[in-house]
Amino acid sequence: MKKVNISFIIFLVASLFISFKSKENEKVNWLSVEAMQLAYKKKPKPIIVDVYTSWCGWCKVMDKETYSDDQVAAYINEKYYAVKLDAEGKDPIEWNGKKYGYIAQHKVNELAAYFLNGQMGYPTTVFFSSLDANPAPLPGYLKPKEIESPLKYFGDGIFKTKQYPEYMQSFSNSWK
Repeated sequence: MKKVNISFIIFLVASLFISFKSKENEKVNWLSVEAMQLAYKKKPKPIIVDVYTSWCGWCKVMDKETYSDDQVAAYINEKYYAVKLDAEGKDPIEWNGKKYGYIAQHKVNELAAYFLNGQMGYPTTVFFSSLDANPAPLPGYLKPKEIESPLKYFGDGIFKTKQYPEYMQSFSNSWK
């Protein structure tokens, strides 16, 4: 019996260590929706939302390979407010003065459905030029070089003067 208790305690301590360590290794400064909105009121800047689910394998790959990339994380942290949104989260969420709840029938939060225009696929990266702007969802796994152009389009304010196709005619990737 003592052996079982010691094994359980070792397992518990290791689990706690791993769970704290994984948050410590995150390079992007992810905010809750509420914290982002408070920060936005003080200093507006573009918003990026990572819409994911706990069971999504490609979401985990994107966290590990894209959002952990030094260039991607540094750029997001400088130019954006970054939010992670669990599409299947059951807690109500307020976004820009409107409350969104959980739709049990579809196993999705209304806010995720709004962000993704009802096209539920994960991961999806959603860009907002401002808090009250329409969502600009970009579905699927994105490598660092694939997320660079939309990040810079919104992050550098290019959306104010050029349409995205025009911007892409002269865009050249610098991230690997």
